[in-house]
Amino acid sequence: MKDLLLITPPFTQLNTPYPATAYLKGFLNTKEIASFQIDLGIEVIQELFNKKTFETLFEIAFENETIVSENSQRIYALKEAYLQTLDNVIIFLQGKNLTLARQICTLNFLPRASRFEQLDDLEWAFGEMGMQDKAKHLSTLYLEDLSDFIVECIDENFGFSRYAERLGRSANRFDELYDSLQDEQSFIDDITLNILEESLQKTTPKMVCFSVPFPGNLYSAFRCAQYIKAKYPTVKTAMGGGFPNTELRSVADKRVFEFFDFITLDDGELPIELLNAHVQNPTSTEFKRTFLLENGEIIYKNNTTRPDYKQAQVGTPDYTDLKLDCYISVIEIANPMHSLWSDGRWNKLTMAHGCYWGKCTFCDISLDYIKLYEPVAAALLVDRMEELILQTGENGFHFVDEAAPPALMKALALEILKRKLTVTWWTNIRFEKNFTRDLCQLLKESGCIAVSGGLEVASDRLLKLIDKGVTVAQVAQVTRNFTEANIMVHSYLMYGYPTQTIQETVDSLEMVRQLFELGIIQSGFWHQFALTAHSPVGLNPSEYGITPNYKDILFANNDVDFIDKTGIDHDTFSSGLKKSLFNYMHHVGFDMDLQEWFDFKIPQPTIAPFYIEDCLTENTNLSLKPTAKILWLGGTPLIREFSKSKKGFKNRFLELTFHDRTDTFQIKLDKEKGEWFLNILEDLKPTQKKVLSFSEIKTDFETHFEDFELFWFSKSLLALNDFGLLAL
Repeated sequence: MKDLLLITPPFTQLNTPYPATAYLKGFLNTKEIASFQIDLGIEVIQELFNKKTFETLFEIAFENETIVSENSQRIYALKEAYLQTLDNVIIFLQGKNLTLARQICTLNFLPRASRFEQLDDLEWAFGEMGMQDKAKHLSTLYLEDLSDFIVECIDENFGFSRYAERLGRSANRFDELYDSLQDEQSFIDDITLNILEESLQKTTPKMVCFSVPFPGNLYSAFRCAQYIKAKYPTVKTAMGGGFPNTELRSVADKRVFEFFDFITLDDGELPIELLNAHVQNPTSTEFKRTFLLENGEIIYKNNTTRPDYKQAQVGTPDYTDLKLDCYISVIEIANPMHSLWSDGRWNKLTMAHGCYWGKCTFCDISLDYIKLYEPVAAALLVDRMEELILQTGENGFHFVDEAAPPALMKALALEILKRKLTVTWWTNIRFEKNFTRDLCQLLKESGCIAVSGGLEVASDRLLKLIDKGVTVAQVAQVTRNFTEANIMVHSYLMYGYPTQTIQETVDSLEMVRQLFELGIIQSGFWHQFALTAHSPVGLNPSEYGITPNYKDILFANNDVDFIDKTGIDHDTFSSGLKKSLFNYMHHVGFDMDLQEWFDFKIPQPTIAPFYIEDCLTENTNLSLKPTAKILWLGGTPLIREFSKSKKGFKNRFLELTFHDRTDTFQIKLDKEKGEWFLNILEDLKPTQKKVLSFSEIKTDFETHFEDFELFWFSKSLLALNDFGLLAL
C-alpha cells in the first residue's frame, strides 16, 4: 500500500520520463511519505505498439470500414509485414537489439507508406550520422505511418507526444472537454484505464496525483480521474504541473471538481505534503496554493504560514518504479539538436529554481516558477548527479532550467572535474557575454555537449524591446565561443513580435543566414510570437502596440488572441522562414536571394552582407581582472633541459612538451621561470581544493622575478590557452 500514486498521463516523451513525478517522489522520500509513480504514456505506447494489439486494430479498422485513404489502404494491405516487424523495431528503439540496424537500413525490411516519401534526400541528411541513426530515423517513419493509421482509422486524437491536445489548448471554457468525457471511451482510453487499474490494485493509494505538463496530457488526466471517481470514490485526486500552473490560475467551472478534489499551483513539494496530511487526517486543514470545492463553491486556499522548501531541501529526483528500459529513442528529423530531445534517455535535473534574468517581456515572469530565483550549490548538484548515476545507470544529464546561470555552470563544471566524473550534459542558456571562450572550453571539458538559447527576433531594436539583455553581435560572439569549444548551439528564433515590421523580419532572416553560413550556430527553430496572459506584454498590452481579444475565462487562461497595430499577417512568413532554416542547417542555399524562400514579394535586407563576420573581429585581450580564476586543464608536460651560449654566457632553458588527446605542443622557457611555471601548473589543476586567482599568481611570480605581464602574455603562454590554460 502506498499513500500516494503519482502519474504522468499520456503523452509526453518517448525517449525519457518527464521529470515532475521523479522530482516529487524524491522529495516525498525525505518526508518518509510512501509513493509510487508511473508514466502512463510510455506504458500505453508499449501496450499499443506490439503485434498482438495491431492485429486487433487492423480487424477493428476493417470491420468499421474506416480504411478509406490510399495511405491507410496500403498499410492494411501490408499488415503482415507490419505485424512481422513491429515487435523487433520497438526492441531496437529500446536499445536492445542494435544489430537489427543493418536489416532496417536495407530497402525491403520495413514496409513503407506515406511518411517515407520524404526520403529522397536521406543520404544527404544522414551522410555523416551513421547506420544506427539512419535506422532510428527509418524506424521513426515506420512508427509514424502506423500512427497515421491509428489517427485515420481508430482514434483521431492520437499523437506520440500528445493526446487530444486540441481540447486543452486555450480552452477558455470547459464545455468541449467535459462533453468529450461523456462520450464512449476510445480504444486508447481502454488501454490507458486498464494500466491505471493495475496500478491502483497494486498500490491501493489514498490519493492519486496527476502531473499535467502540457495541453496534450489534459484529456487523459481527466479521463483517468473520472475512472477513479467512478470506481474508487474514496480515493482523492489532485492535479498539478505546468498546465495548471500557467492555464488554470483562475479556474471557475465547478464541473472540474467532479474529477479532481484538488488543483495545486507552482512548486508542488509543500502543497502535496499538506494535501497528504489532509487526506490522512481531514482535521488537518492547512493548504498551499490549492483550489478545492467547499460548500459547493470553488475556493483557493493558501492558508499555511509555512514557506516553500529551499532547493537544498527537496531531495534528489527518484526514478524508481518507472520502466526505464521501455523508453524508445526516435529521430524524427535530420537535426542533431532535435535528436537530443528525442534520442537517448537523460536524467533531468535543475541547476536553479526560476530564471536569474527574469525580464524577457514575452515570458510568464510574473509567475513564481520563473520569478523566484534560487540556485542549487554546485557540490549538491554533483552529489545528486552521482546518486542518479547509481540509481539509473545513465551518465547523461539534461538540466531543464529556464536559463542556466553562467556562474553556476562554471562552478558545476569545476566540481565535475574535481571529482573526475565522466558525464554528458546540456542545458538552456542566455547568450550573454559571460560565456567567454575560456568558460566554454571549461564547460566542454566537464562534459557539456550542447546549449540552446534564444536569439529570438535577431534585431537589436526588438531585442531591447523584449528586454533580452543581449545584442545580435554579442550572440554571434558567444555562439562562436561555444562552437570553437565543440559545443553544439541551438537557437530559438521568433517572428511576429509586437510592432515587428516586414523589413525587420527579413533582416532577422539575413542575420540567421549569416550565423549559419559562418557555422557558429548549428541548429534552430522559428516559432511565432504568442501572447500569454502572465507575461509583461500580456499584462501591459498597450505599451507594446497590441489590442488583446479577452474572453470570459471559466477554465484555461494563458494564450490570448490579439491585434497588432502594424496590421501585418505574420502567418504568411511561417513557411519561408522554416524552409530556409531547414536548408541552412544542412549547409544549403546560403547564396540564394531571400526572396526565393517566399511566394510573395519581400523587401531586400538592409543588413550588410558581412555584418556577423565583422562582429567576430576582435583584438586579443592582453589584460585580466585580478579576481579572474586561472585553471590548467592539461596534463604534466615532458621536460628537456638544454642550454645556449651567446657571447660567452650560457643560458639554460626548459623545453616543455605538452600532449593533449589530439595534439602535441612545445614551448621553451628560461629555466628558472620554467621551473616556477611547472610548480604553478600543479596548483592550477581543477582537482585542487582552491582555484588560484590571477592576482595570487602574479604575487607569487613577483616574489621571484619581475615583469609578470610580459611573461604571462608571452607568445608561448598565450599558445597554451588552446591546450587548457584558462582564465575564468
